[in-house]
Amino acid sequence: MKVLAIIPAYNEEKSILGVIQKLNSDCAEIDYLVVNDCSRDNTLYVLENASVKYVSLPLNLGIGGGIQAGYKFALRNDYDIAVQIDGDGQHDTSFLRTVTKPIESGEADIVIGSRFIDKQGFQSSGMRRIGIRFLSLLIQVCCGIKVHDVTSGFRAVNRKFIEEYAKEYPIDYPEPEAIVKASVQGARILEVPVIMKERENGTSSISAWKSVYYMIKVSLAIILCRLSNSRKEH
Repeated sequence: MKVLAIIPAYNEEKSILGVIQKLNSDCAEIDYLVVNDCSRDNTLYVLENASVKYVSLPLNLGIGGGIQAGYKFALRNDYDIAVQIDGDGQHDTSFLRTVTKPIESGEADIVIGSRFIDKQGFQSSGMRRIGIRFLSLLIQVCCGIKVHDVTSGFRAVNRKFIEEYAKEYPIDYPEPEAIVKASVQGARILEVPVIMKERENGTSSISAWKSVYYMIKVSLAIILCRLSNSRKEH
């Protein structure tokens, strides 16, 4: 199958080339596209001078907009599978085939790489783990599915959901909401164990002061997404 790795990047000048080099080393047969989300540092300069495959957005669209740009590219270029990989080096590309394999075999429509199944590698901070468990429980209540690592951005989708996400993708902190959107559309969602690393450079888009806002916004988005789709079903 034709596979595209979508690599959103915002202010990742110190890590982005390492991510691409590791991807090429682990999975040379897989195409990739870096989506530079109007970075304020030298990310664009690094990409321009390294002969790598990238697009640069003229405006900062946030993580959701950057990923959707990647899905639009995947759709227009007839990819069968798209897999998201963070540009900060946290996602170990040696697990990329672990994430895509269930889609290739027809076992799943969406596969999420989870750090909480085997509980190896970087497990995130204690407060974030509490938040992740809460969102996991909320999704289970709203949708009837259990996903442990709902905020994991290391995930792959098949052609059907390339098309869906190219048309519409959650904008702000999209990972949990994207699970809900797929669930109500009947997606077969599977988690597989992966090992993630701690960020070595740059800063997370979710700072400490944004954590409460994040939890409230994502919780409301999950509930509203489920309610709106319930109305469509009826």
